[in-house]
Amino acid sequence: MRAYVAVAALAGWAGLVIQQYLIFQSRWSADASLLGGLVSFFSFFTVLTNTLAVVVLSYALVNRPCAGRQFFLQPAVSSGIAVSMLVVGLAYSLLLRHLWHPEGFQFVADELLHDVMPLLFLGYWWFCVPKGTLRLKHVGLWVIYPLVYFAYVLLRGHLLGQYQYPFINVDNLGYAQVFVNAGGILVGFVVIALAITGLDRIARSPQG
Repeated sequence: MRAYVAVAALAGWAGLVIQQYLIFQSRWSADASLLGGLVSFFSFFTVLTNTLAVVVLSYALVNRPCAGRQFFLQPAVSSGIAVSMLVVGLAYSLLLRHLWHPEGFQFVADELLHDVMPLLFLGYWWFCVPKGTLRLKHVGLWVIYPLVYFAYVLLRGHLLGQYQYPFINVDNLGYAQVFVNAGGILVGFVVIALAITGLDRIARSPQG
């Protein structure tokens, strides 16, 4: 499985690097701040979640013990990231894919971050993460991540007038519709989290 993890990590890093390059290239062409491009890059839920995923995969390839490795390779942490990765893939397919048709390197980055990596990380979770330790309380902890992100993008959008995703664009939809949309996504997040928790119990490791 080490080769699988290495390929998954490489795919994730490649998608992130390509996407960051494209953002920098666009900002450079528009004579805009590259620092602003970096902030914008890390303001996407897709980018943040894929970054967490590749950190887990990278630590899984390193045998040297450290605090970061110990934290990210905890089953509860890796499982929470798996839930978020599945949300990235499903939300993109259901809400965003039809809105644009990327080409070239943008298509490559798009596929890697939204389609390939959610599946690869799910495979990593299934085959490599110890099972039998998840509890319902973990679902409540995992939900904190998307809630904090939602609060951040609303604040950022209010201050800058830029919303990362059209379904949370308050200027176009209003707060009522945005909260309805976010609520629907949160419900989907919880359903996926419960499914992951259930699978964890079904696939309980012998030592669990």
